[in-house]
Amino acid sequence: MNEQIAVADVATLGEALRQARKAQGLTQQDFADIVGVGVRFLSELERGKPTAEIGLVLQVLRDSGFELVLQRRTHRGPTLSGQGDVREDVEP
Repeated sequence: MNEQIAVADVATLGEALRQARKAQGLTQQDFADIVGVGVRFLSELERGKPTAEIGLVLQVLRDSGFELVLQRRTHRGPTLSGQGDVREDVEP
């Protein structure tokens, strides 16, 4: 699976993980065991619980073959700096 998924909220992230799990034919228990989290946490994450612990979310993403990439949005809108989105090339 080499597709990009734009994630704007936890529900979208959870749905992407659920689809990836089901595509592999795994139950929540199997998947939770593989990525090292509890079934309850995984279930809540798949349902889009907004207070999921970020460290565990990142662990699930990493261990399930996803990579989290931050990218500035290309449309103009409010940002932390208050200057709108500015596209800049940033060296890693």
